[in-house]
Amino acid sequence: MQENSQKRPYVTLSFDLAGDSEKKKIKGRVLFFRDEIQIFSGNEKRTILADSVKEYKCQNGVGCTFLEAETEGGDVLICRASMERAEAFANAVRLLNRAKLSGDYSREDSADTGVLCEKCHRPFPPGSKVCPRCADKGQYIKRLWAIAKPYRKYIYFSVFIYFVIALINLLLPYFNRVLVDDYIRAERLPRLSSYALCIGLILLVNIVSRLLTMLRTYTQTVAGNKVIVRIRSIIFDKIQSLSLAKVTKRTSGELMNRVTEDTGRIQQFITGEIGALIEQVLMLLGIGILLFSYNWRLALLVIMPAPLVVISQRLMWRFLRARYGKQWSTGAKANTVLHDIFSGIRVVKSFGTEEAERERYDKEIGIERDVRASNETYFAVISPITSFFMGVGEFFLLYYVGNAILDGSMTFGEMQQFSSYVGMIYGPLRWLSNMPRRLTMTMTSVAKVFDVIDEESDVSDREGAEDREISGDIEICDLSFGYESGHNVLSHIDLTVKPGEMIGLVGRSGVGKSTLINLIMRMYDPDEGCIKIGGTDIRDITQESLRRKMGVVLQETMLFSGTLYANIAYSKPEATAEEVITAAKLAGVHKFAVKLSDGYNTVIGEKGYTLSGGERQRVAIARALLHDPRILILDEATSALDTETEKDIQDALQRLISGRTTIAIAHRLSTLRNANRLVVLDGGKVAEVGSHEELMAKKGIYFELVMAQRQMTKMAK
Repeated sequence: MQENSQKRPYVTLSFDLAGDSEKKKIKGRVLFFRDEIQIFSGNEKRTILADSVKEYKCQNGVGCTFLEAETEGGDVLICRASMERAEAFANAVRLLNRAKLSGDYSREDSADTGVLCEKCHRPFPPGSKVCPRCADKGQYIKRLWAIAKPYRKYIYFSVFIYFVIALINLLLPYFNRVLVDDYIRAERLPRLSSYALCIGLILLVNIVSRLLTMLRTYTQTVAGNKVIVRIRSIIFDKIQSLSLAKVTKRTSGELMNRVTEDTGRIQQFITGEIGALIEQVLMLLGIGILLFSYNWRLALLVIMPAPLVVISQRLMWRFLRARYGKQWSTGAKANTVLHDIFSGIRVVKSFGTEEAERERYDKEIGIERDVRASNETYFAVISPITSFFMGVGEFFLLYYVGNAILDGSMTFGEMQQFSSYVGMIYGPLRWLSNMPRRLTMTMTSVAKVFDVIDEESDVSDREGAEDREISGDIEICDLSFGYESGHNVLSHIDLTVKPGEMIGLVGRSGVGKSTLINLIMRMYDPDEGCIKIGGTDIRDITQESLRRKMGVVLQETMLFSGTLYANIAYSKPEATAEEVITAAKLAGVHKFAVKLSDGYNTVIGEKGYTLSGGERQRVAIARALLHDPRILILDEATSALDTETEKDIQDALQRLISGRTTIAIAHRLSTLRNANRLVVLDGGKVAEVGSHEELMAKKGIYFELVMAQRQMTKMAK
C-alpha cells in the first residue's frame, strides 16, 4: 500500500471488507485529502475527486456498514466494513461533513481514534476503550494496590503470618527425623519423657500452624472484603456518572458481571491466591536453601525440570488470555439473556414463549459451556504433562536415597527428612506452574473492572461548573445532535421557551422529540450549538443542581420494588407525609391508593407490576410533582390513561404549570390543547411553531397529523 507522501490527509479511516457483497476480509485504508479521496485495498488504489462530493453518508446493511459519497451522478461507494467498524464510519462521516461545511481542512484526525487499539489495531470490545490483549497488567496491579491502601495493615500482617507458618512448617521434617533416628530406630530403648517431649513438640508445631492459618485466613478475608466493597462502590458510582450513551453501549448483563463476578474473582485472588503465592514462594526459597546446603548436585537434579515448565507456561500465557477473555464474554452474554427474560417475564408468559426463551437461554449457556469445556479440557491435557515433567526429579531422588541407605551414608530419619523437603518443594513448583491460569483469569477480570473505572464520561461537569438555582427560561441555540448512525437526529435547532410557558413538541415518530428533551436534561451533550437556562450554558451548571430543579415523567414508567409511598417519595426523600399525599392527590394516585390492601404501604412489586399501566403513570407523575420542579418535562405522560383519567390529570397539570416551564410530548394531540405554543419537528428541524389554531389555519404538517388522528378515531368507533 502506497500513500501520498506529498501532502497529509485530514481524515484517515480503515476498513475490512471488499466492495462487493461478499464478506471477503481485506485490509484497506482511505485517505481523505482536500482535493481527492484515495482508497487503498491491498495493492489496488481508487481515487475520487473531493469536489464532486456533495455529502458523505454512512448506512448500515446486513452485517456490514457502508461509507458513501453523494455526487451529481448518484451515490458512490467509498468502502465497506463489518459492523465492528460502524462507530468508526460514523465518526468519519461527522468529521468529513464538518470539514466540508466549514472549509477547514487543516486538522488531521483519524476516524479510528477510540475504536481501534493503537498497538495491535484490533477493534475494542463493544462499549470499551481497553484492548484486553495489550492492556498493561502490571499497571492494573499497582492501581489495585493503591485502592487497597487503607487496608494494607491487614495484608502486611497476613504476609508476616505466612513467614511464620513457612518457618514452622520447615521444622516438621527435622522433628520427624529426630523421632525416627533417635527413638523409633534407636539401638537403645529411649527414655519415655524425652520421647513424649518429641511427640509433644510435633503436636505443638501442628497446633500453632493451624491457629496461625486461622488467623491468617481471617485477616485476608477482612482485607479482601474491604477492598472489594470499595471497588464495587467505585464501579457503581462510575456507572451512575456515565451518560446514557456510554451506559447503553454495554448490556445490563455485562455491567452486572463487572460489578459482581469480576470483583468476586478479584476478591478470591486477594483473599486466597496472593497469600498462597507468598506462602509457596517462601517455601520454595526455604526448602531450596536447605536442599542446596545439603547436596547441591542432587538439588539441581530435583528442580531441573522447573525452568522448562515455567518457560512453556510463559509461552502459552497470551493464548490463555484470549481463551479466558472469550469465556468472560460468553458468560456476560448468557447473563444478559437471563436478565432480559426475567425482566420481561410477563411478556414471556403472555405470549406463551417460555419454550422459545428456554431454547434461547440454553443456546447461550451452551456456547459458554463449550468454551468452558474447551478451556478445562485444555488444562486437563496440559496439566498432567507439566506435572509429570515437574516430578521427574523424584526419580533421581529415589535412586539417590536408595543407594545412600544401602551404603550406610544416610539414615532412615535423614532419608525421611530429605524426602519430605523434596516433596514440599514440588508442591510450590506445581502450584506455581498453574499460576499463569489463575493470574490470567484474575487479570481478565481486573482489566474489565478498570475498563469501566477508566471510562471517560462524554457528559461531565466543566471545570468551574457551579450549583445554581435555575430559572424556567430555556434557549436552544443552533443545536445539532446525532447518535452513532452518521446522521444528525436534530440539525440546527433554534428555540426559545419563556418562564412559565407550556410547549408541546409534535411530530412523527423518530423526528427527535425525545432526543431534544434528553438534551435539555443533559443526558447527552450536543454535537454543535448549546442549550442555555437562565442565560447560562447548562454545561456550566453542575448536573446535580440542573436536574434537582427538573421534574420528569418519561414514556417508559420506571417504578422500584418497594412500597407505593417510597416510590412517590423517591424524588424527595425528606418530604413529609403531607407533601407526599398532596402530590398523590393532585396526580390521581390517592383514589386507588386508599383501596389497596395496605394503603400507601402496599408493596407494589418489581417495576410496579401489581399496578395497571395507568396507575403506574400516575405514580410517576406524583413523583415528579413532589419534586416541585422549575421545569417539568412530560414524555407521553398520559399515554396509558383512559379518557376520563386523562382529563383529571390534565386538569391537575393545568393548575401546576403556573410559574413552571413545561415541555410536553404527546402523540395524542388533544392532550396538548393547553399548550401556549406547539413546536412541530420534521426531518430533525423545527418545521412549524404556533398555537393550535394558527397551525391548523396554516394547513401544514401539524394539520396533516391532526386530520390523520381524527380519521383514525372515526375508524376506531
